[in-house]
Amino acid sequence: MISSLKKMIPLSWKTKLILFSLNRQSVNDFSFHIPDSKKRRIFIFLAADYGNLGDVAITYAQHKFLNSSFSECIITEIPISKTLQGIAFVKKIIKPNDVVTTVGGGNMGDLYQSIEHFRCLVIKNFNKNQIVSFPQTIDFQNNKKGIRSLNKTVNIYSKHPNLTLVAREHKSFDYYNIHFTKNKILLTPDIVLSQNQSIPQLMRKGAIVCLRDDKEKKLTNEQETKLVGLLKNEFNKVTYRDTHIGGHELSLKRRVESLKLIWADFKTAELVITDRLHGMIFCYITGTPALVFLNNNHKVKSSFFWIKNASHIKLVENLTDESIKSTMHEVKGKHIEIDSNSLTKKYDSLIKVIKTN
Repeated sequence: MISSLKKMIPLSWKTKLILFSLNRQSVNDFSFHIPDSKKRRIFIFLAADYGNLGDVAITYAQHKFLNSSFSECIITEIPISKTLQGIAFVKKIIKPNDVVTTVGGGNMGDLYQSIEHFRCLVIKNFNKNQIVSFPQTIDFQNNKKGIRSLNKTVNIYSKHPNLTLVAREHKSFDYYNIHFTKNKILLTPDIVLSQNQSIPQLMRKGAIVCLRDDKEKKLTNEQETKLVGLLKNEFNKVTYRDTHIGGHELSLKRRVESLKLIWADFKTAELVITDRLHGMIFCYITGTPALVFLNNNHKVKSSFFWIKNASHIKLVENLTDESIKSTMHEVKGKHIEIDSNSLTKKYDSLIKVIKTN
């Protein structure tokens, strides 16, 4: 009975009560390390500590990017599982010139409501500091529920005097400019594309299948079966790999090890087929030939824009056997050396907006 009642309590009420309690604690009561107060600090809120390796890669790349661009600063991650504790802790130590960032990704909207709720809490609680939302895809449903959620988000974001929203593709950039007129808007690639993981090069053999099995899946079971059949006719070895390993509150060591492992697996493949955005991005940064298929929203196709000239990554929209085979033969086994500077300048506006704070 009690557990049933707890489930009926809205998330907003629960978080408000928990935050009220946490705000009464001493700074020494928290498990977070207190950084050197003499240095400027950049905080990364909503850091992925769950098993989605795409989100783990975003957190990893965002941390690396900030470390590289702002070596004089202390970079501190606040895991998403400790968002409320992190808000209460950071409020006690933050200085006026410190910067709050939220992780990039594809979770801004009403599809992942708890994450959007936490992001709104961060924005509301740090009204006196610069906040930068790293490259995101935004997606609210065009129905009553979605419009209501959008209006709530716009209202919260618009009240912040120094909030920068970074879109990772043009569709989200246009959406931001229409709805979030009081915030600064930027456009850059997904932050994982700032990483070069192509060295060392490994011996490549066989193919990897990395396809979705969730609510963003667009390929039918029949189409997927046909795809795998075509692969098995071309390669002696076909293995399955997912960018989701499951689990919550994973240790930093486990997350980084899992990320390095999937990158190493991709680097040993002659070809990867994927409909995951970060399956495509992992192939790009590791120099792995790939056939990319669409998911059920615009994330994959819109983000492909940044790497459309890469000879080892092909977006396949024509699902005929002949088209797939010809594209497969075009890229499989292709030897690629990634130009680590090819997308670097695309992030200049992001660096500038943090530096000018």
